[in-house]
Amino acid sequence: MPDELRTEPPRPSPDALLEQVRGETRGRLKIFLGAAPGVGKTYEMLLAGRARRAEGVDVVIGVVETHGRRETQALIEGYETVPRAQVAYRGQSVEEMDLDAVLARRPQLVLVDELAHTNAPGSRHPKRYLDVLELIERGIDVYTTLNIQHVESLNDVVAQITRIRVRETVPDSVIDRADAIEIIDLTPEDLIKRLNEGKVYLPETAKRAVSNYFSPGNLTALRELALRRTAQRVDDQLLSHMQAHAISGPWAAGDRLIVCIDGSPRAASLVRHARRLAEKLRASWTALHIEAPGRARPSEAEKDRLSAAMRLAEQLGGEAVILPGESVPEEVLRYAAAKNVSHIVIGASGAARWRELLFGSVAQALIRDAGDISIHVIPAQEAGSGEGRAGGGGQRFEPGDYLAGLAFVAVAVGIGMLLHLFLDVRNIALVFLMAVLASAVTAGLWPALFTSVIGALAFNFFFLPPLYTLVIGDPESVLAFVFFLVVALIASNLTARVQRQAAAARQRARTTEDLYLFSRKLAGTGTLDDVLWASAYQIAAMLRVRVVILLPEDGRIAVQAGYPPDDTLDEADIAAAHWAWEHDRPAGRGADTLPGAKRFYLPLRTGRGAIGVIGLDSDRPGALLTPEQQRLFDALADQAAIAIERVQLAADVDKAKLAAEADRLRSALLTSISHDLKTPLAGIMGAAGTLRDYGKAIPEADRSELLGTVVEESERLNRFIANLLDMTRIEAGAMEPNYALLDVGDVVGAALRRAEGITRGHAIELSLEPNLPMLRLDPVLFDQVLFNLVDNAAKYAPAGTAIGVHARAAGDIVVLDILDEGPGLPPADLERIFDSFYRVGKGDQVRAGTGLGLAICRGFVEAMGGTITAANRDGRQGAVFTIRMPIPAEARQMKVLP
Repeated sequence: MPDELRTEPPRPSPDALLEQVRGETRGRLKIFLGAAPGVGKTYEMLLAGRARRAEGVDVVIGVVETHGRRETQALIEGYETVPRAQVAYRGQSVEEMDLDAVLARRPQLVLVDELAHTNAPGSRHPKRYLDVLELIERGIDVYTTLNIQHVESLNDVVAQITRIRVRETVPDSVIDRADAIEIIDLTPEDLIKRLNEGKVYLPETAKRAVSNYFSPGNLTALRELALRRTAQRVDDQLLSHMQAHAISGPWAAGDRLIVCIDGSPRAASLVRHARRLAEKLRASWTALHIEAPGRARPSEAEKDRLSAAMRLAEQLGGEAVILPGESVPEEVLRYAAAKNVSHIVIGASGAARWRELLFGSVAQALIRDAGDISIHVIPAQEAGSGEGRAGGGGQRFEPGDYLAGLAFVAVAVGIGMLLHLFLDVRNIALVFLMAVLASAVTAGLWPALFTSVIGALAFNFFFLPPLYTLVIGDPESVLAFVFFLVVALIASNLTARVQRQAAAARQRARTTEDLYLFSRKLAGTGTLDDVLWASAYQIAAMLRVRVVILLPEDGRIAVQAGYPPDDTLDEADIAAAHWAWEHDRPAGRGADTLPGAKRFYLPLRTGRGAIGVIGLDSDRPGALLTPEQQRLFDALADQAAIAIERVQLAADVDKAKLAAEADRLRSALLTSISHDLKTPLAGIMGAAGTLRDYGKAIPEADRSELLGTVVEESERLNRFIANLLDMTRIEAGAMEPNYALLDVGDVVGAALRRAEGITRGHAIELSLEPNLPMLRLDPVLFDQVLFNLVDNAAKYAPAGTAIGVHARAAGDIVVLDILDEGPGLPPADLERIFDSFYRVGKGDQVRAGTGLGLAICRGFVEAMGGTITAANRDGRQGAVFTIRMPIPAEARQMKVLP
């Protein structure tokens, strides 16, 4: 192993330094962690706050729950308490911490009790820990309290111990962000004594608690969980400190262990030995394999054994890690230094002594350069037969590679015979050197070494005098022969190593390129079917397996896509897929659960949890995926899961938009009906009732006016019902115009006569260009369009103003403008005014109509092949609605008389 590994000064970890800088810019978080309620977390937090106040720190209380405990209540006296916010919830007023008030007050330290608390609906954040995170991001220090049963990762464990599922949880990432954790410990006996004395709950509640949740066994288990979780956080902080300050370690504050394995038969035994050693040391442990391109390619059997050993390590509670690296000892020690590892387990080399002298031993290199790290070398008899290095195994014997080397040498001999006629014999040696390089590039190290020896012998036999013997007569030729052999050996070794490195680099480049193209494909895919089929094909192509993707459907898991297409699953496969979905764990072939299934099923996960299941199948015996393939599958599955979730979220958003629009239309329809039916009905009922009760006593003129009111309001009601029916026909696509060639003047005149009742208070300005061509229109529909536009102008324009109706020919179309002198249209509403039930204006103007008239106008005009737009008048106040209708061919051929 090179000396620079020991002499090179250690460098700080960039990630650790970045985390340290972030910690300097944000507030600090301290958690008072307890095993159960009543251990005194709030009490200790208040005491710590008092100590900080005595140091001159500005401390306030954001929220503290005393639960009626006198000792805790006494500690609050003297603190400044930020008033709580009042949040309305289910008809009651709920008090919550006023986050905005605390931010405005901006103390140096704020005390926030019960980190796992759920805020009342209407608060800025749904959870109190989100309030705390915002406080520390704003540079305010926070002291808070938490019970161990509220930690998310321990939720299932606590439920198993106490048989009570805690609903309010805090993500582990929040605990990991804490700058300090102070565990508030109390023995089970002392806590039960406090319960019995009524210092935690009321007597009746305390009695039930002691007999259920607060049993001595439960409290002991929870206490151990709290201690272990705190120790884990402290261990992480120690590692971050060492990485940030480039401390090579290891520090013996806690043991960590790695076991170096490869694909040899002893790999599983080494993993088991490491597990036993880690259990004795109470240490976390990792199974490590170094993929060194400079070593020989592993066989399929070695890959299978390595994959099995990695899975075994994970099953036994360890971590499985595969790293690329040029030198196995260097990479092992570099990883050990980064992770503060104190013990390395490796198998003793089973290679021959001469091979260790030539190529070195991983175990000896680790022992020489490990420094303060303990190296455990496991004898071959204990760990099993074979060699136990952290890199790849030996190269397989392939007769064809050696025959190819002989062929290269034969070709070199032939070329050398031709060149010997013109060149010196020392130049011919280069031809044999090319044969060695060719063998190294195509076959690897050992065939290249074989070719080197055979090439040197052939060079001596055919070209060094005396010819055709293996005897060398000239001392200079002896020197040339030796140098040729040495150069050939070195060149073959270097070329084979470069070739393996290049092959590994090409493989990684292909994989990276495939992943990039896959991500691009998913990014451009908009439908769920396309995402599923693209994912199934990509996984099948890159891993060379058969793939099925299953998603939940009506509470069950069902096949949605597969490659090659296969929609049939037997009962064992269906059971395995459903179990993997329900439990969010692998099942099926090769797994611990339902191994009789044909396929291996793995959950598709995102940050929100499992969204589906992927089933893998192959004709290959043994494990489906090698560790390298497992990492590749994880990358592909993560991309597929994110794409599926993205499509599903987009569909959910579309559904939410449709539901919101449906609710808006429903509300608008109910509002419109309640008003526009009620108003005319009230007028009709009032007038009719007056005529019924006082008909004979009412003068003739008043009676006529009441009858006119009945008729006018009945017509208004009829128009409203007709608009609803017309809108229904438009939305159903059932609009079929009855066309006829009509004169524009006649249609406009008929519409204005029909609207005389609603335009009494306005002047009508009619301007029709002479000799307008006839249009192909439905007279009923177009009359309704003009009537609605004139009615709209009369509603929004003040009394006494003019309503203009202008018509002109412009090329192949006829343009009709309906103008008013009202307030005009807001620019943002120029398109929305044609939406159903949408009305512009405020107050009485909004109540003047149903919001259907203009929507009907656009539907009718477009059904007849025209367009309608809205705008504001140029140079003056008012709106203008413009209808453009095409001139039919038959009308252009007709001669219109003046």
